[in-house]
Amino acid sequence: MTWHATWPEGHRFAFTVFDDTDRSRLENTAPVYCLLDDLGFRTTKSVWPIKGNRRPLIPGATCEDANYRAWTLKLQARGFEIGFHNATFHSSVRAQTHRALVTFRQIYGHDPYVGANHATNEEGLYWGRHRLSGRRALLYSALHGFRGRHFFRGHIPGDKFFWGDLCHERIHYYRNFVFHDINSLKQCPMMPYHDAHRPFVRQWFASSEGADVNSYCDMLCEANQDRLEAEGGLCIMFTHFGKGFYQHGQLDKRFVTLMTRLAKKGGWRAPTGAVLDHVRQHRGEHTITASERTALERRWLLDKVTAARR
Repeated sequence: MTWHATWPEGHRFAFTVFDDTDRSRLENTAPVYCLLDDLGFRTTKSVWPIKGNRRPLIPGATCEDANYRAWTLKLQARGFEIGFHNATFHSSVRAQTHRALVTFRQIYGHDPYVGANHATNEEGLYWGRHRLSGRRALLYSALHGFRGRHFFRGHIPGDKFFWGDLCHERIHYYRNFVFHDINSLKQCPMMPYHDAHRPFVRQWFASSEGADVNSYCDMLCEANQDRLEAEGGLCIMFTHFGKGFYQHGQLDKRFVTLMTRLAKKGGWRAPTGAVLDHVRQHRGEHTITASERTALERRWLLDKVTAARR
């Protein structure tokens, strides 16, 4: 599918971030959002609505921390979007996920509009090998050696981790593939899209790789910024602002420099949900075709293999 992107108010390109909440605490993440706010960025901060009852594999604050919850509400009031990153920091059965979604609505006044799987949670929707089809799913399993805890089951009706119907009912956009390319829309030109083979997600979107401060800054280097602008593209950065962006009492200097440079370029800086709404409204609804799905899955696998060899 080809769509010549046009952005609001004559902006030449679009940029946003979906921040996975892993390792996020008030102390190490609030300074990042102060910078984003000061520079005029409006992005998406995901949360874990409830506190887990088991030790986390990957720690981080939840909305049961009163100070952290209050801070996220201030972000929302400032125009940042709050997203969903599963119920909490460990695998959650259906009842826990339902409680987390109810809690999210109680706190923020609405259901989450955008979401993404927490990588280690067994309730991941169409996660692991289920992200791919046919032989590509087998290849993915062979490459990753997935075993027990990597058998993701959030999309399997009747399973104790099933919550696909709740996702379809409450969440509009959900993330899947992440590419090593600054222009997310170039790698996934059909997004947001519906996949009839994965029906519990209404609309899927893709992102650009930036999992920690180093990979984020590498992706957002000066040359990539210039290319994003020249291509008139869209970057939806995948990251964890809790991973190294603020350490030893200061923000990473390269991060500050690159974000300041990007802000001066005058791209459209809106939250993930708003950006995807704009694309969908101007390009129209789209259900991915079999050939598009094959091409997208092959492109993502090739991207992963190429990145691993660097």
